[in-house]
Amino acid sequence: MAQNNQQINVDQLNQAKANVTLTQNLLNQAIEKSSSDPTLAQEAIKQAATEIAQAQTAVSQVQSAFIAQKSE
Repeated sequence: MAQNNQQINVDQLNQAKANVTLTQNLLNQAIEKSSSDPTLAQEAIKQAATEIAQAQTAVSQVQSAFIAQKSE
């Protein structure tokens, strides 16, 4: 009897979750500094974009692995 051994990489999902939380903080900082310090706001936005990309990569990797396991 074949055993269904699908596992989701929780570590990667936790990393994505941390990236998203950091993104929220960075975007809040950008909003708060938008008029008083546009340069700092722009840096926060740039970093937020990086965090979003890292979160997306982690989620995509988990999703791809899950789909691959499902088709075995």
